[in-house]
Amino acid sequence: MTDFAHRPFSRRDALLLGGSACAFAASVPAFAQQPSPAPAFAYEDVVRRARDLAREPYDDRAPELPESLRNLTFDQYRDIRFRPDRALLATAGGPFRMQFFHPGFLYRRPVVVNVVRDGIATPAPYSAALFDYGANRFDRPLPVDLGFAGFRLHYPLNDPRVFDELISFVGASYFRVLGRNQVYGISARGVAVDTGLPTPEEFPDFREFWVEMPGANADRAVIHALLDGPSIVGAYRFVVYPDVDTTVDVTATLIARKPIAKLGIAPLTSMFFYGENQRRHYSDFRPELHDSDGLLVQTSGGEWVWRPLRNPKTPQTTALWDANPRGFGLMQRDRLFEHYQDLDLAYQLRPSYWVEPREGWGAGRIELIELPTDDETNDNVVAFWTPTDPLPVGQEKVFGYRLKSLSSDGKMHPGGRAVNTYPTRAAALGSAEPVPPGAQRFIIDFAGGDLPYYLNDPSRVQVVPSASTGGIRGAFVTPNPKIGGFRVGIDVQADGARPMELRAFLKAGERALTETWAFTYAPENG
Repeated sequence: MTDFAHRPFSRRDALLLGGSACAFAASVPAFAQQPSPAPAFAYEDVVRRARDLAREPYDDRAPELPESLRNLTFDQYRDIRFRPDRALLATAGGPFRMQFFHPGFLYRRPVVVNVVRDGIATPAPYSAALFDYGANRFDRPLPVDLGFAGFRLHYPLNDPRVFDELISFVGASYFRVLGRNQVYGISARGVAVDTGLPTPEEFPDFREFWVEMPGANADRAVIHALLDGPSIVGAYRFVVYPDVDTTVDVTATLIARKPIAKLGIAPLTSMFFYGENQRRHYSDFRPELHDSDGLLVQTSGGEWVWRPLRNPKTPQTTALWDANPRGFGLMQRDRLFEHYQDLDLAYQLRPSYWVEPREGWGAGRIELIELPTDDETNDNVVAFWTPTDPLPVGQEKVFGYRLKSLSSDGKMHPGGRAVNTYPTRAAALGSAEPVPPGAQRFIIDFAGGDLPYYLNDPSRVQVVPSASTGGIRGAFVTPNPKIGGFRVGIDVQADGARPMELRAFLKAGERALTETWAFTYAPENG
């Protein structure tokens, strides 16, 4: 684990030296003997730490946790709670509070959390008195230098009188952030390494954090982090702006220790078990179960693309190649409680995460990885951006982006949105025409934008479908006044087992009325 033992030599260190240095100081005028103030802590200090760390072999050693903590069950670990009255950051009178996560269960690598005040970084000391251990009982006292598994910041997000959880960092490089009236679901990560490859995926860790003390009238929180892994090292700066849709400005300086087969920037991790586009025969009363239901992309050319998520039978990877994309995100578009019927988990309140790159990221691809899962506890969906050019060993590159935690994507673009996707082989959904033998029908509902305007003259609206392989056997458009939009039907014929990349949008004349619906139809995945 890294600490301030690796910081650059400073004037303060020189004061500790004796011998001839002290004799020399005695002959210097009094005004020259006063030491200069130590430089204030800044993001550049974390970058220097990352550079130094990248020149060293990766050290995966971690202090051994007591067996009593290593063997905690999920429920036992959840019973350990930080005492809110011991929260940090309160002394400056600002609106933020910091609480810590206790080591144990899955979180066995302690991290160092520093508080930066007046430019001076001081590690927050662990104490068992900070926590309520609930029903847990230990045979012997816990070590006094145990450390923390991570931390979270609280802010009066929903009520001026209540400090709600705003952002948390715990486990590898994972973090989660909330806006107003949102509940945790999707997660973000600092970086993804070799995700979706046949070789094992790497999970670099945030080893150390620096949290700047917010002032009395602060409207943002500033967090720095040092990332360390077998193949990569990084320095991060997070500027968190609490709001209805909280935003986090991220700056990441990355340095490769060794060649990386696939580098994922701004990775998002979520869960899709089943939804209206893919119903499974599970004995569950809830109609849908997912933290996100689609990938939304804005290309460099301004096109908006919507890709519904799936829980495939076999792992599935989809790539959208683009240079300097304007944004991408895993979205929870369906916001109706009736579609989830879960009083406790409130899937309709799970946030969408939207990534907006800064300064242009060059050529690359937005990659979506979907893995099969048999329950709702597994995060089986990952999306990130992968640069075409590899990150050379020993060289550093800076990536900047803004992450938004959204409750709705309804105002992100002015066109109509794909709000439902139904695969079917029946003719009852929107058309009296039977599905051609051997074909697969997709029903897509588009709503919003200018579509209500065209309900009085639906003949002006056309669907533009396309397929990468196989063929389009037929397509139709019919008004859907229930949603103020149109229902589209597309019949496709697969070419054997080859996956088909399907696309469709609505237009009137030469004007596109909607985003582009995109879907990968793989016959072996149903």
